[in-house]
Amino acid sequence: MTGQQTGKKIKYPLRVKMLALVLTAMVPLLGIAVYLIAALVDYRNVYDNIVSNMTVANNYNIDFKEEMDESIYKLVVGYVSFDNIHEDEALEDPYLLIGELRKEFTDLMGITTDRESRVWLQSLLRNIDTLEDRVNDIRVKVEQGGRYDENVKMLDNNIYILTELIQDDIQYYIYYQTRSIERLTTQLNEQVSSFIVFCMIVVAVIGAVVIIITLLLLKSITNPLEKLCSITEQISKGDFSVRAKINTMDEIGVLSDSVDDMTEKLEIMVKQIKEDERKMRHAELRLLQEQINPHFLYNTLDTIIWLIEGNNTERAVGMVVSLSEFFRLVLSKGKEYITIREEELHIRSYLEIQQVRYQDILDYEIAIDPEIYDCRILKLTLQPLVENSLYHGIKYKRAKGKVMIEGGKDGELIHFSVRDNGAGMEEEELEKLREEISRPCKETKKGFGLANVNERIRMNFGMQYGMEIHSVKGEGTCVDIMIPAQRLEHSKREEGDDE
Repeated sequence: MTGQQTGKKIKYPLRVKMLALVLTAMVPLLGIAVYLIAALVDYRNVYDNIVSNMTVANNYNIDFKEEMDESIYKLVVGYVSFDNIHEDEALEDPYLLIGELRKEFTDLMGITTDRESRVWLQSLLRNIDTLEDRVNDIRVKVEQGGRYDENVKMLDNNIYILTELIQDDIQYYIYYQTRSIERLTTQLNEQVSSFIVFCMIVVAVIGAVVIIITLLLLKSITNPLEKLCSITEQISKGDFSVRAKINTMDEIGVLSDSVDDMTEKLEIMVKQIKEDERKMRHAELRLLQEQINPHFLYNTLDTIIWLIEGNNTERAVGMVVSLSEFFRLVLSKGKEYITIREEELHIRSYLEIQQVRYQDILDYEIAIDPEIYDCRILKLTLQPLVENSLYHGIKYKRAKGKVMIEGGKDGELIHFSVRDNGAGMEEEELEKLREEISRPCKETKKGFGLANVNERIRMNFGMQYGMEIHSVKGEGTCVDIMIPAQRLEHSKREEGDDE
């Protein structure tokens, strides 16, 4: 039942209270986690940049001087020329080496933030420019020819010294980048220490707040629930005067109002149930009275007298036996359920009696699967259908007709059909009858017996079970019944008791 239905609006839903509790704990922790992740990502990026810079510098620190010195020496001694040096796989073009070195360290200048490292990068780039000028000078003199001693002297005094200086610049750059990592590590350790202290304080505060809020929230939930449990226990004992009267503006308050409304209506419902039971018993008695119809009894006794007067004592005895069996099964010692075997004996006794009276127009056949004999059925389920087929189907045909009663099991269901080839019904009449039997039997104007059977089946087995009627004018009528397959316990012993 909603807040609108009980007259109370939910102002503080329990889910909002629980969400507030969760957010109280989660939001600060989430903020800490975000800060920690951001700090770690920043540290990782800085560390990766430094390591990347050192990797680039270290590559040139190892190879550049050796490659440059060897290539210039081979050019000076005439082993190769500047035009064909690229054809020697063991040598590198000095200009290509210088260009690559300038590009790499120019890029490093753009991303290096450490001041000392940048100083040595600037020195390195200046030395690269000077080295390129000296290589140009050597190239001019080599191409002019005849200046070997001068070129060797320039090689010793300029090229080797410059490559040595460049190598020193690279090593100093690597050294200061290493110091940057050390400073970064020191800063990180200091931040971690501060962060741990901060987290401990925050967690302690959050824990205290969450504990307080949790206790208050639990109290606001458990106290009303305990009161409701006490109230419902009293209601279960039959005390309908108690009221919860819980005024919290949440679902428990709505539940309290619902319990109070239920308590007010429960007594009325109990009275209504008792009244319905009384009416149902009245309907069953009415059906029973219809089966013990004085006209049926008088006609049967007249037929027995007629048979005796005609010296047909054997058939008279048979009718008396059938009549006795019919009334024994109608009464059934007040039992509501009987076996399908007993219900078959009941309709067989009824038809045997009626066949003597209507031997010129009535024929019948009963085909019920013995597998379902021990299953239970409501007393007087099939007999009203058979009687309906005789009086409203076969008799109106004004010619001999037949009633077929079939029954069998399909999975967990039992299906019965009572079919006749009598007068049948028009579609309009059939729809009216269907509408009548769908109503409570106390409200029916016609077809009371069928409506009573349909209502009792649904009340005892469920609304998914019941009766369907099909009919064609001039061809006959078929009534189908579906009930659950349920065995009647101790059916054989009860049958013996009846006998």
